[in-house]
Amino acid sequence: MHYYLLELQYLGFRFHGWQLQKDVKTVQYMLNRTLITVLGHDQFKTMGASRTDSMVSANHHFCQLALREEINLETFKEKLNYNLPQDIRILAINHRDKKFDLLNSKKRKIYHYYFSHGKKTHPFCAPFITNMIDTLDIPAMKNAAKCFEGEHNFIKYCYRGSEKKQYIRTIESCSIELNDDFQGKYFPKEVYCLKVIGNGFLRNQIRIMMGALFQVGLGQLTQDELINSLKLDATSDGQHIGFIAPASGLILQDNQFT
Repeated sequence: MHYYLLELQYLGFRFHGWQLQKDVKTVQYMLNRTLITVLGHDQFKTMGASRTDSMVSANHHFCQLALREEINLETFKEKLNYNLPQDIRILAINHRDKKFDLLNSKKRKIYHYYFSHGKKTHPFCAPFITNMIDTLDIPAMKNAAKCFEGEHNFIKYCYRGSEKKQYIRTIESCSIELNDDFQGKYFPKEVYCLKVIGNGFLRNQIRIMMGALFQVGLGQLTQDELINSLKLDATSDGQHIGFIAPASGLILQDNQFT
């Protein structure tokens, strides 16, 4: 067997996430279909470094490819990009040996969540930016975002949390910044970005964190209430705090192997 690590990026707006699912179009499904076209067979296996939700995009995602024949890396990359849809692109392909464990390798993940507020945006912004029509208290949100840094219990920041999973996670950095990644005729003048860095995240964790910060910005949640929700002895009452923010503003910005 030959093992390869594919680095790719995709716009998730029309996909039901990364992972293969029955009867829906996912990024892995489209990649596999393209591999069948390029290779001329289906005797291969792909495995992603992590999952992403429906409509979530990725700037640097990784996928392991295992197949029996050896390939020319540069030619293979060109053929894949030629046949892939426009919203998926291969950035690099590298050899890996069979000892490489993609799932259990230590990774540093960086997520960006883009949002604007105060005025309804042009519909063309929808795949990239979540728009809050109500005016947000951005300074309060910036202060509250720093409360997520460090080791906390995120049981209230996980979809369908239970007492059986491991919810103690460490966030290296969490901040809200004015961002210029999206500029142009159809984008608002001010776009903000929640930047979160950590080694691992729970299902919907970033989106629920963003939902809680939106509630802080709307005056519906205090910073003290947010801090209390993160206590190490926090327990699940079957409900997560805040709401799950829309998926389309979320981007897996980077997956760094450590």
